Amino acid sequence: FVAFLIPCFVIGTDVASSCQKAEDFVGASSPGDIVIGGLFAVHSEMLHPEEDPIKPVIQNCAGFEIQVFLQTLAMIHAIETINNSTLLSGVTLGYEIYDTCAEVTKAMASALRFLSKLNSSEDAVEFKCNYSDYIPRVKAVTGASYSEVSMAVSRLLALQLIPQVSPASSAEILSDKIRFPSFFRTIPSDFHQTRAMTRLICESGWNWIGVIATDDDNGRFALESFGVQAMANNVCIAFKEMLPAYLSDSTFHTKVDRAIEKIVKETRVNVIVVFMRQFHVFKLFKKAIERNVNKIWIASDNWSAAAKISTIPNIRQLGTVVGFGFKSGDISSFHEFLRNLHEKPTENNKFLHEYLMLLSVCAHLEYHDFQRCIASQSQDDLLENDGSKPHIWRDEFLNANVEPGFIHSTILAVYAIAHAIKGQCKDRDCKDPSAFTPWELLEELKKVIVIDDDKEFKFDSNGDMSTSYDVLLWKEIDGHMEITTMAEYDAEKGGFIFEDEEKKKDFQALKKVQSTCSQPCRPGQVKKVTESPHTCCYECVYCPENHYSNQTDMDYCYRCNNKTYWAPINSTTCYRKTIYFLAWTDWFAIFLLLLSIFGVVLVLSICVIFTKNLDTPVVKASGGLTVCYIILFSHFLIFLSTVFFIDVPTEFKCKTRQALFGISFTLCVSCILIKSLKILLAFSFDPKLQNFLKCMYKPIPTVVTCTGIQVIICTFWLIFRTPFVNQNFSIPRAIILECNEGSIVAFGIMLGYIAALAFICFIFAFKGRKLPENYNEAKFITFGMLIYFIAWIVFIPVYATTFGKYLPAVEIIVVLISNYGILCCTFLPKCYIIIYKQETNTKSAFLKMVYTYSSKSAGSVAVSQVSLESKSSSLRATVTDSCKTENDSVNGNCHFQVPGQPLIKGKVLPKNAARTIVRKRVSSI
Repeated sequence: FVAFLIPCFVIGTDVASSCQKAEDFVGASSPGDIVIGGLFAVHSEMLHPEEDPIKPVIQNCAGFEIQVFLQTLAMIHAIETINNSTLLSGVTLGYEIYDTCAEVTKAMASALRFLSKLNSSEDAVEFKCNYSDYIPRVKAVTGASYSEVSMAVSRLLALQLIPQVSPASSAEILSDKIRFPSFFRTIPSDFHQTRAMTRLICESGWNWIGVIATDDDNGRFALESFGVQAMANNVCIAFKEMLPAYLSDSTFHTKVDRAIEKIVKETRVNVIVVFMRQFHVFKLFKKAIERNVNKIWIASDNWSAAAKISTIPNIRQLGTVVGFGFKSGDISSFHEFLRNLHEKPTENNKFLHEYLMLLSVCAHLEYHDFQRCIASQSQDDLLENDGSKPHIWRDEFLNANVEPGFIHSTILAVYAIAHAIKGQCKDRDCKDPSAFTPWELLEELKKVIVIDDDKEFKFDSNGDMSTSYDVLLWKEIDGHMEITTMAEYDAEKGGFIFEDEEKKKDFQALKKVQSTCSQPCRPGQVKKVTESPHTCCYECVYCPENHYSNQTDMDYCYRCNNKTYWAPINSTTCYRKTIYFLAWTDWFAIFLLLLSIFGVVLVLSICVIFTKNLDTPVVKASGGLTVCYIILFSHFLIFLSTVFFIDVPTEFKCKTRQALFGISFTLCVSCILIKSLKILLAFSFDPKLQNFLKCMYKPIPTVVTCTGIQVIICTFWLIFRTPFVNQNFSIPRAIILECNEGSIVAFGIMLGYIAALAFICFIFAFKGRKLPENYNEAKFITFGMLIYFIAWIVFIPVYATTFGKYLPAVEIIVVLISNYGILCCTFLPKCYIIIYKQETNTKSAFLKMVYTYSSKSAGSVAVSQVSLESKSSSLRATVTDSCKTENDSVNGNCHFQVPGQPLIKGKVLPKNAARTIVRKRVSSI
């Protein structure tokens, strides 16, 4: 093997002189069966010589840290308490505590001594390929104070797997068991701390903050962890300032000034997160007080409970300090230990000896000046003091500087090691230092459970203890800055726990301070990212129509869930769209309904009139009561169909209204078509036309066929493309309930078929327009069909261009116009005759009128002896030259032929023969 010798140097004025023995390098020690090492940064910096060249000499240190000194005392107190208890059954613990001076180099020298072989006279570290049986000087190490130092030391101790339990190093990277297999700690990692900070920032409504950290491993890792947490919670870091890790750095004060200038310049940043050591914070705050900086400072666990900082003069001018400290336990026994500390010997405790010397130098000063005096003294300065000045013991000074979290975690670290040793000593004689090796103790340490204040503490798989944090608030009470516990942060659940309402009010008071890049966007607005690289810097714009936001600082507007809701611009909620349809209460619907009711009354009135005058010629000439009833019934159904166009559309209404109208109107037109054929047949004397009309005139089959075709059309329509209720969203803030016809083609076919029948009816009626005046029904049918065509021709473009709730009213109007037109033209002239022209509504008057018409028609035609020469369908008659006057015709003194009758040639007709023929023609009607 190869042995490495550990050099030692005397701490004195001659910093280059080598020490006489290695023990001079130890800060505090005590013998024992099992020795535990300790690494603490009792001094804040190591002095660097100005000579050139620089020699490999460990220099003296300066900046006595009371808080860390108290941690060394906590370790000593814990070991003494264990030795005085039955925990290890007679096995005593010893300790060797070294000062790292917050320097990795100094800490590595101490770690080398830990690795030296037990009982080696020269403190040699043997190089071996297998350290399984190697017994080093110490079995475990407590420390170090800072993560950067712990990382370096842990890599060295991992060579022999010597357990290292730190009460203060919180860097997240130290949880990596591949790189740091022998490292443990009695505090949570920075992951939980940065998450707690982010939670505090988010709940306070801040998103634009600054960060200041030391430019070392601990600061960089903490900043990285915080940056990840901040980004995940939409918190933006306005600026990051890194200060040199060592106060001896020549650029330190320049960078502090630059950081303060940045804080002052960024007026919108009112929250500063600080990941620094206490002596860095002390320097920063002194400069900030000079520049009258007033912010909210979020303190990391390194300095959140530092009395050294909270007692800076005019500290209240800095604003509010809120920080996170490690959860403490019962340390009353430690306070008792401190009260009796002045009775302890100082021979084996250079730290205590140095503190007593500081007391003699600074005893005449007030509290804060006394503290500043202690921190400013170097070891070289103290060596120049001959110690002749008496020291005055100040109990209150040490107790005032106790940081409960660090003290408790230090004691917990010692007890964790002691319990692991107890596990190894169950079946071994541990008075023999070689009874077990450090790596065996390491395996035992992973299973340790420590009971403190009825709480269980154990290491997780990462070597961390899942303790919680105290949220600390610095409050001015009676003119002094007090560090109070505002809440507890539960690391497992990620939430704050408040003991009472008063502390909750303190937390709420923090929210009054704004630290945002942009003003919060109100509900109804949304954030619009500007050209800034930070997402927290944005403009507030209104949510567009049909979008809303109901919270502040929303990244996007919610769209109204579906088409049934709408929202105006700058809306905080969605409103249900107003549903429109042609309701019963609408004045226009009422007007149309009254027209339909009037139509029904008119139909019933006509029915009553015709029923009472059943045997009159007018009623008989209208086709008889049966035909009239069918036509009137179809008119009634057409009026009834308009009811289905009003009120809330339903599936039944949508399917019924068009089918009912189409079939009813077809039935009406079919009956009128038969009437037109019958009239034309009765008064047509053209043999060819009459034969054609006779073939066509099949009343029942024609009506059934015409109506049946429409029934088939409507049936196929309802089966394959049935109408349905549709929600029309064409109006932004309304929903129009309407019937979708299902198929415009089917709708068109239905209307087209009715139009075709109406056109045929119109042609036939037009041909019979010159019939006797009292019997000229064809003329009125022609006029009724014209009204129908005009109404529906106008309907098509109006229907195509109209939308909204009054669309059904358009169809109702055209239905009513066409229905009223046909009804009035068909029946009102007859009703007029029945009521007001009763003298013409007799059989004799009717026959005379028909006879006169037939005679005039016959007398106006030229005589033909053989055949008919006319090409028209007008009445033609062949008469002899003797048929000169109407009397001759009546007296039977002429020969003539009436279509449909045998030709009477060369004979004189009997008297009244012409009347007989006309009477037969009329009776055929």
